[in-house]
Amino acid sequence: MKNLNLISQLIIAAFLIYSCTEDPKLTQPVLTSSQVTEITYTTATAGGELTDIGGAYVTARGVCWSNSLEPTINNNKTIESGGLGAFTSNLTGLIPGTTYYVRAYGTNSEGTAYGNEVSFKTIQLEVPVLTTTAITSITTTTAVSGGNITADNGGAVTERGICWGTTTNPTTSSTKTSDGSGIGSFVSNLTGLQPGTNYYVRSYATNTVGTAYGNEVVFKTLQPPAATTLAATGVTSSTATLNGKVNANDQSTTVTFEYGASATYGQNVNATPNTISGNTDTDVNAIIVGLTEGTVYHFRIKAENSNGITYGIDLTFTTPVLTSVTDTEGNIYNIITIGTQVWLKENLKVTKYNIGIPIPLVTDETSWETLTSPGYCWYNNDEVTNKSVFGAIYNWYVTDATTNGGNNVCPVGWHVPTDIEWTTLSDYLINNGYGYQGSSIDIGKSMASTSGWATALTPGNVGNDQATNNSSGFTGRPGGVRGPGWFSYTGVYANWWTSTENTATDAYFRNLGYENKNFFRSPSPKNYGFSVRCLKDN
Repeated sequence: MKNLNLISQLIIAAFLIYSCTEDPKLTQPVLTSSQVTEITYTTATAGGELTDIGGAYVTARGVCWSNSLEPTINNNKTIESGGLGAFTSNLTGLIPGTTYYVRAYGTNSEGTAYGNEVSFKTIQLEVPVLTTTAITSITTTTAVSGGNITADNGGAVTERGICWGTTTNPTTSSTKTSDGSGIGSFVSNLTGLQPGTNYYVRSYATNTVGTAYGNEVVFKTLQPPAATTLAATGVTSSTATLNGKVNANDQSTTVTFEYGASATYGQNVNATPNTISGNTDTDVNAIIVGLTEGTVYHFRIKAENSNGITYGIDLTFTTPVLTSVTDTEGNIYNIITIGTQVWLKENLKVTKYNIGIPIPLVTDETSWETLTSPGYCWYNNDEVTNKSVFGAIYNWYVTDATTNGGNNVCPVGWHVPTDIEWTTLSDYLINNGYGYQGSSIDIGKSMASTSGWATALTPGNVGNDQATNNSSGFTGRPGGVRGPGWFSYTGVYANWWTSTENTATDAYFRNLGYENKNFFRSPSPKNYGFSVRCLKDN
């Protein structure tokens, strides 16, 4: 009992002592700020440590920051969970290259306390980092390059490519390409370049800060051959010499000429020389044949090597209209175009084939009669009187390739007409009003010269309907005939060989006579002697 009372007294004393003591005082939290780490262009990591809650429940903690001193929770802040101890906060939305001030904070019922202030600076944005790709695929006017962007330095690359010029340090104000955006490698094509020219090239990349350039590379476009078309020379009705000048620029170069009746050309001929090299101007030329008289021809030089093809400018020449032709002995003959054919206006008077081989002159009557090989003579064997007026008299063997060794008695580019070609002439005259009412009657008058004939065929004999008028321009002259042992019919008959055989002993000829209005076709023994008229090759 006594002990119970003692215990009660002690409890009462303790209560009285406790009841007489003051309530403990509440304070704001106590904390420190951590150093800022993991700093980037727009983010960072901060935090702090809450070491004393101040006797009251902590309702918020975190960090606050500003670009001014002593930031508060009225500035930017984070809110982190928990009470006592360390915590970490992520700062976002920062501006690159900016100084920020940071403090940890803690809030309880007594207010908000701040830790020590720390500062940091976000990373400054810079232009991208890149290199220029080596030049490849170089031609006379194009090349390939590009670049590699290894870092955008905080600013997204919005444009990239290469720029170039003929002076050092080209910029985007020079010629450039646009090859997308972002980092990494890219390929660019250079176009519109000038041959044989040095170019300076740099890659570029643009972000929000500005434009950066890669290293500069230099290259030279390929130099093709130089080619100049020069005026044509030696122009005739059927031939011309094309001329030009070429500099191979130290590459083996093939040279040709293009030519034709229009600027699309259509024909090619190798130049002489055909292949050149070195680095000096070389004169070249080419002879072209088979041209059409009275025609404008276009031509240009073409030079080609591994560096490219160069064309000279287009030039023209005009072939003259053929008015005469000269045989191998220098005899000159006037010519006439009738329909689609071009004829000599005179009988042939040459004594050699057109390659210079002589034709045998046969004056003896007996020898002439037995000939089975080529031979010629003058009417009555009188060259002085008859050559200039009527020409020579030839047997048919002169016109035959088999018996004359394949030689041609006509001028180069001309031939003895076939039977069919003579028919083409007579048909043209009949169909174009030179004959009588669409027939072969009377075409002989249109073919006969107005002199050299017997009286009844001369223009002065207007009352005779056989009077010649030579309206076709053929100008047929009656050179007469040489038969076996005789000469006859000069001034009476004009007879011309065809090159067409009829039988083993006969060949076709054409006859225009004194007493006939017509132009006859008939066979004759091959050893007879007639005149020859030449027709231009097609």
